[in-house]
Amino acid sequence: MNAPVTARAHTNIALVKYWGKADTELMLPQTNSLSLTLDQFYTDTTVTFDDQLTADEVTVNDQLLSPTAAKKVHNFLNLVRQQASRTSFARVTSVNHVPTAAGLASSASAFAALAGAASKAAGMNLDKTALSRLARRGSGSATRSIFGGFVEWEAGHDDLSSRAVPLIEEVTWPIAVVALVLDPHHKKVSSRQGMQSSVTTSPFYPAWKQVVVDDLDAIKPAIRAQDFTTMGETLETNAMRMHALTLSAWPPFSYFNGDTLIAMQMVKGLRAAGLECYYTLDAGPNLKVFCQTADVPAIQDRFARQFGSDNVIVAHPGPGIQFLNEA
Repeated sequence: MNAPVTARAHTNIALVKYWGKADTELMLPQTNSLSLTLDQFYTDTTVTFDDQLTADEVTVNDQLLSPTAAKKVHNFLNLVRQQASRTSFARVTSVNHVPTAAGLASSASAFAALAGAASKAAGMNLDKTALSRLARRGSGSATRSIFGGFVEWEAGHDDLSSRAVPLIEEVTWPIAVVALVLDPHHKKVSSRQGMQSSVTTSPFYPAWKQVVVDDLDAIKPAIRAQDFTTMGETLETNAMRMHALTLSAWPPFSYFNGDTLIAMQMVKGLRAAGLECYYTLDAGPNLKVFCQTADVPAIQDRFARQFGSDNVIVAHPGPGIQFLNEA
């Protein structure tokens, strides 16, 4: 039995979204994307390769998964075994500090942590660029969770060229994200289903690809210049244009619920009152509100009164992948 390796990876929130795959086998996206890694939401995963095992054993949040439920992890471990020239099965223990499948990108932190722990436990010593390529094979957004701070995922055209590149890893800008947990349950339409439907049936999808190019051109210099207004306006309009694809697909669908719409109006009301903040959301109903650190108490209080303090979580820019135990 090899020594266990534990990795921690944080989730990220996309400011400029990727919505649609060009290659579902290699998990290549249709467009580039850009995200911010968050400090409050993360996954700790321990991997041990053991010659005595007769199958992979996967435990998530103290629950042993059935072979069917663990199939994605098993397939990912096969990829690691192939790259590392190993045959042993693995014991995987994962603790998710993210509300699963509720639009907070739990798969990003989960597969980034799994990529780090499994590759190192298998004897590979991958740099972050190689790790981002590997993590992508488990979950597209996991590509970006290998790095901290602001990260761009370059779509590329093959397995080698599709990887994450850090824009600013050490964020000194006093910004925060107020995450609203408006519905902690599994969504009815998965991200993968939603993307595929949008790509194949929305008449606006070709325009979306140009939207991403334009938004990246606007947001990257804004981030470097700490231009909060341009960054905020860009991330908010980008999110709404992504969700317009779900409404224009066939059959149409939406990740919003009633509280999502209420929270959006509250953000606009706060802005009108002089508290500058902007919202985004991925494939789920939960809003993430970008603001400046000085405005966090007032914004947090306003949402806590509406949705309850337990459903309002303040996050800040977070780190890239960390190895907690290499004993």
